[in-house]
Order: sequence, then structure tokens, then C-alpha cells
Amino acid sequence: MLSSGRVRGMSVDVPAIQTVQRAAAILGAFTPERPRLSLGEITAELGMSKATAHRYARALRAANLLRYDPVAARYTLGPQILALEAAARAGLPIVTAAEPYLDELMRETDLTAVLSVWNGDGPTVVRCADNTVGDVRISVRTGSQLDLTRSAQGRIFCAYLPAAEAPGIARRLKSSADLRKVVEEVRREGIAANSPEDFGVRVLAAPVFERTNVVAAIAVVGTSVRLSGAEEVAAAATLRRIAARLSQELGAE
Repeated sequence: MLSSGRVRGMSVDVPAIQTVQRAAAILGAFTPERPRLSLGEITAELGMSKATAHRYARALRAANLLRYDPVAARYTLGPQILALEAAARAGLPIVTAAEPYLDELMRETDLTAVLSVWNGDGPTVVRCADNTVGDVRISVRTGSQLDLTRSAQGRIFCAYLPAAEAPGIARRLKSSADLRKVVEEVRREGIAANSPEDFGVRVLAAPVFERTNVVAAIAVVGTSVRLSGAEEVAAAATLRRIAARLSQELGAE
């Protein structure tokens, strides 16, 4: 507890600390189960006055940490949160361990290599090694949220995450025969594939394990023309091999 304006010889602005704590409390009120909150819900959750909550919400909106939908009268987390999340995830040990493997994958396949991790709801891109060779350059933005069932990386997590860690996946598998078929194929082949509609892009992804747990999906991204036929088979083999080596470094069986 702070009883004065100094901590260990350093000057501390107590009101400033309270401001940070309140702002953090507002941001922490948003969860995957409750991604949209009204001002009334925020005040009830945090026990502050509506005027105080509105003042903080306005400041957080100015910093792009909150967004406001005037039609629905609801707040959601803002785009700056994604950038902060990406920076936090970039500090994960898996990112440091994977960097040389991403570079190797990019060089051997002449394709863009991407690393994604599970964010609780789906895959988030945490590192991208762009392929700059050739006429077409494909880049994936770090911090991008990928679709759980349509992206190749999402299908990796659908196939290998334990049900206890991702109950949402378990529910989807139970209700979708098509998804169960996709997951069975991913487990059989060790590779997930997807071609995003209307973009002419093809993605192959493979799981990365730490001991017995899937911790990431490593992928190659190229044009649908480039990733087809014999070239796709060769790229998939390289992807499997490099994903396996990275997993072995992380202590996978």
C-alpha cells in the first residue's frame, strides 16, 4: 500500500498510479465471453461512477485502446490492443526459438513463412519472414487474427489442441461433420491446407510441439499457382521436416 509520494527513493505520483489502475481495470473488464460492454455495464463491473467511467473511456478511445459503436451503444477493445498483444506474444520463447527455422523455411521454399500461436479464441500471427524473391511478394501482418476453421493455421489447432484448453473447438467438432473430416485429414497428413477465397493465395501449415503440447503453427504462404502440384508436395515435405526439427528442439517426443 502506498502511504506517501515516494517508493524506494523514487518520486511517485499517486493520482497517476490510480489513473493507470482504473484504465487497466476498464480494459480488463472485456473478455472473450463479454467482448462488448455498455457504459452501464462497465460502471457496474468496476464500481465507479458513470461520469468517471465515461471520462476514462473517452481517453482510452483517443488512444485507440477502445472503440465505441454509437448504434449499439457498446464499447469494444480498440485496434491498438492488437498491436500490444502482438508485441507481447513476440516476446514468447517460441518466437525466439522459431526465428531461424522460419528463415530457413523461407529460403528453402522461396515462400513467405509465418508463425502463429493460440490466443484463446484462435490463431494470432506473431512472426512473418517475407519472401522477397520473384514477381509477387506476399506478406502477413503480425498481430493478424486468423479464422479458426477456415485458415490452415486454425485447422492445426482444431486438430491438436486438447478439448480442455479449447472447449469452443470441441463444440464445433461435435456439431460439424465437415470439420471433423478436415481434422481427421490434418492428423493423418500432419499438414493443413487452405486457399483463402478471392485472393489467389494458398497456405500450408504444420504443428509445432513442446513436449506433448501444440504451441504454434508454422506455415508457408504463396500464390495458388505457386503452391500446386509437385511444388506443393515439395513445400509440404520441407514444412513437415522443419516443423519436426523445431519441435525436437522444444523437447517434443
